[in-house]
Amino acid sequence: MNLDEFELQTRRSIEQALNQLQAAILQVAQLEIQLSETGRAIQGLSQQVEEYLSQQRGADNAPGNSSNGQETP
Repeated sequence: MNLDEFELQTRRSIEQALNQLQAAILQVAQLEIQLSETGRAIQGLSQQVEEYLSQQRGADNAPGNSSNGQETP
């Protein structure tokens, strides 16, 4: 292998490595977006659960309801 062939092979290897790095960086960015969206979805679900539980507790404590969830006569 002469110097020109070595240089060409080295350039191709560097280009390939840089392309792989760029692809990995794009995948990381996509994963960050997915993680953020998933976090927001979990926060929203958690808030809905808290609101539901709060409503249920309020209904259980309403007049005519006992602490076990059954109506009083």
